Amino acid sequence: MSLVVYAPASTANVSVGFDVLGGALTPIDGQQLGDRVKISEGKEAFTFDCVGRFAHKLPSDPKKNIVFDCYVAFKEALLKTDTTLLNVDITLEKNLPVGSGLGSSSSSIVAALEALNALHKHPLDETVMLAIMGDMEGIISGGVHYDNVAPCYLGGMQLMINEGDIISQKIPSFKQWYWVVAYPGITISTAAARDILPAQYRLSDALTYGRRLGAFVHACHSNQPELASKMLKDVIAEPYRAQLIPGFKEARLFAEQSGALAMGISGSGPTVFAVMTDLQQAQSLQNWLTENFLQNDEGFCHICHLDEQGARVLGTEL
Repeated sequence: MSLVVYAPASTANVSVGFDVLGGALTPIDGQQLGDRVKISEGKEAFTFDCVGRFAHKLPSDPKKNIVFDCYVAFKEALLKTDTTLLNVDITLEKNLPVGSGLGSSSSSIVAALEALNALHKHPLDETVMLAIMGDMEGIISGGVHYDNVAPCYLGGMQLMINEGDIISQKIPSFKQWYWVVAYPGITISTAAARDILPAQYRLSDALTYGRRLGAFVHACHSNQPELASKMLKDVIAEPYRAQLIPGFKEARLFAEQSGALAMGISGSGPTVFAVMTDLQQAQSLQNWLTENFLQNDEGFCHICHLDEQGARVLGTEL
């Protein structure tokens, strides 16, 4: 028996919700934007292979890949159940660039853990799975956080709660929004992007952050897209991280002139996103970003909707 699990890319922070908001992404043209994992029963306890466009960016030693850490964590969690651990052959198809701001590590983590859980007939529930995913993300980024793994795993726009056994909850989103997402082809590590942030913030910035986040969540629940889009502004990270992204100011200016409701940095960057409601304007911005914002052949730009499904089994072969 074998199966393939797909885990979509995600955009964390969404400007207004530093470390507490994240959305899963799916290109409107039907392409897949995310990592895939194939798993099958094996002859040895654990065998691993890595393929795909960005496989060369990962360690060659299988035990230094985050997928191995996921296997170890799943094995430990399984001890608390009645399920027997199977021997597994795992292949990671690495389709997302590392350090892109698109939840690359989260995509690998979610795909690997969901594949392990599915092969074993789902012995671990969503809460346990999400907690493990957050721990695995902590290995990569240096701190446990869920704003990529939660939307990647569960789909949609997720608000991080992290209170008791409630890690995140889905909030309503706007189906008329197009998310134009552009990765320039360069890398910014999450750790480096965090190091550039100040240790303390002014009270006025903290109050602005809380007011806008509250208003955004309220607007989502009360179906007020215009109000929601006005709240998509970042006083926490963007003022400091923008300098790390070549051409960000020019891209923002063109996006605003092209009808974008909002523009910001996806996660830690360097990927940027713009929210639009007119498809032709979104396509115009996509073309401009492709010609002017991308730095090399590894860059790409997609027009997306939010992926409401999250991680899922997609067949049996890569």
